[in-house]
Amino acid sequence: MKIAHIAPPWLAIPPKNYGGSEIVLYNLVEEQVAQGHDVTVLAPGDARVSAKLVSFFQRSLIDSGVPWQGHLKAYYHLYKAVEYIKEHDFDIVHAHLSSTADMYVFPLTAHMTTPMVTTLHSCFPFDRVQSWTGDADTCYMEWLSSAPVVAISESARAAVPYLLNFVGVVHHGIPMAQFEPTAEPENFFAWLGHFVPEKGAHLAIKAAKKAGVPIMLAGTIDRSIQASVDYFHDVVEPLIDDQQVKYIGPVNMEQKIRLLSRARGFLNPIEWEEPFGMVMIEAMAVGCPVISFARGAAPEIVFHKKSGFLVHDVNEMVHFMSRIGELDRATIRAYIKQYFSVSVMANKYQKIYSQVIASGRLLTVPSIVSAKTHVPLHTSSSMLVKIDEPVQVPFPAARTRGKLEVEPQL
Repeated sequence: MKIAHIAPPWLAIPPKNYGGSEIVLYNLVEEQVAQGHDVTVLAPGDARVSAKLVSFFQRSLIDSGVPWQGHLKAYYHLYKAVEYIKEHDFDIVHAHLSSTADMYVFPLTAHMTTPMVTTLHSCFPFDRVQSWTGDADTCYMEWLSSAPVVAISESARAAVPYLLNFVGVVHHGIPMAQFEPTAEPENFFAWLGHFVPEKGAHLAIKAAKKAGVPIMLAGTIDRSIQASVDYFHDVVEPLIDDQQVKYIGPVNMEQKIRLLSRARGFLNPIEWEEPFGMVMIEAMAVGCPVISFARGAAPEIVFHKKSGFLVHDVNEMVHFMSRIGELDRATIRAYIKQYFSVSVMANKYQKIYSQVIASGRLLTVPSIVSAKTHVPLHTSSSMLVKIDEPVQVPFPAARTRGKLEVEPQL
């Protein structure tokens, strides 16, 4: 299959430190190449992929000093990518909706004849700048409402406030060969991520202190977002004592794998409906159990009492930290291999590609569609792509949100 990926231009692929969408895209591309597909990635020149790379400038935008609000070069990248695709022969185009400027791809591809599917990596609203939110998302429904879209979790799909043309749900996957444990577990817990309040680093520290155990923090401070800078310096940094609470800075992939291999467990006290949570499957891939608040996609990812624990608050987190030794790290790793490997992800996407291509052949789309007559390509849930069975998590939170039951504190 000839596949073109339109990558967001903001962060390098793979990312140097933090970049959830970028590492997912990298993993998918590498697996598709390994499976024998003809893959082209349209991305800045600092991408390092096995596929054919087509670039329109040399460096990803954030590394070039362009702030997230500086959309002109991002628009240029997307425009040139679409023009390239129109001039070449592809079976499918795969776009990735992660940040505000990625929305430009929809009007740009409105009359493109090549079938396209878009993965929704982030949450609405996309029309936002730090604390300000606009109403342009509604305007873009003129194009987005009919575009075939893939959600990264059932929770993420349910949270979308618009009637989108979802053609499937595909959980992220990781290359298991890369995520081999590199060290024996030690007596500390870990937190890793982007320093924003929603990721809950301060709550992870609180849980570790209440449990009387060391915690090691790793992650990035987004200097272009003032809220991230303020959160780290005002809330997290005063709690770091370099004894019980340590911060080791950003980590690359090798350092991340070693940190998670050494940690007794990974704490994930998220305070938002996170659409996936890549670091959870990365931790479990090396056998590191996860203790997460049961929000967002966590109940779809963590197998309660098998690969980790799902909890409501810090007190419940502390309770299950004392039981972390009950979980078998080899079983945790096998669970991730079965349900969240990169091969599983790539195979599901291939089924979706084939379905979208086949559906396109059956439809006659007008060359000009007004906002009043714009009709979604698929209007029935029966048109959803039939992919492998989703993860069967025998835990009430996966089916009865808000009624999570955990054992009482001792």
